[in-house]
Amino acid sequence: MRVQVKRYTSEPEVKEAFLEYEVALENATLLEVLQEIKTKQDASLSFSSGCRSSVCGSCSMRVNDKEVLACSYKVQEGDVIEPLRNVPVLRDLIVDMNAAYDTNARAKAWLSSQSQGILLSPEDEKINEIQSDCILCGSCYSACPVYSVNEEFLGPFALTRVWRYVSDKRESDNVSKLDVIQTNGVWDCTLCNACTLVCPQDISSKADIEKLRSKSVMAGYEDPSFANSFGGGFGFDGSLSF
Repeated sequence: MRVQVKRYTSEPEVKEAFLEYEVALENATLLEVLQEIKTKQDASLSFSSGCRSSVCGSCSMRVNDKEVLACSYKVQEGDVIEPLRNVPVLRDLIVDMNAAYDTNARAKAWLSSQSQGILLSPEDEKINEIQSDCILCGSCYSACPVYSVNEEFLGPFALTRVWRYVSDKRESDNVSKLDVIQTNGVWDCTLCNACTLVCPQDISSKADIEKLRSKSVMAGYEDPSFANSFGGGFGFDGSLSF
């Protein structure tokens, strides 16, 4: 079985290139193939891995232009393997996720105020149960096309985590959370659904962003591009023009 891996090279004029490897493995995961290459063919190959059980998210990378977890993806003949997009590459398939994780801090994606005495029923827990399953693998961050034009975008997994807490009835300060995501947030998303298609936990950030938009409108916010296109919000300054 032959695969191609995007690698750094020692040639000063070529910083990176696709190198082809052949391995004698069948029905193997991508992580098993990479380990086979590293131990028996090329010890310089660099990649990240952790739990090997699709839980930690550290082995996220791209195969044939789609984000996958190396520990669960089954390799096919001719697969092309690359690091995640929209993040700095440290070496080969290892990327720096600090900027991606920083979006959670900028979005204030945590339970900021907990009202005393409020208990969650099983039904309450179901509301945002799947959002709590995010493993921060960065697949949605890599797949998002908005980052190619706006690196300040808060992005799919940060906005999903905001919805996780905005929908928690113990959170009494929803206004401050909604305020933070109005700029470089919910209105900047194109709703292309690329994030949902690559999420290993089947989380739909697109759906969460749509719900955050609805919450925002209910709280008095509006899509700035929509408002500007109508001269300040449908003429809510007291005048309508046709």
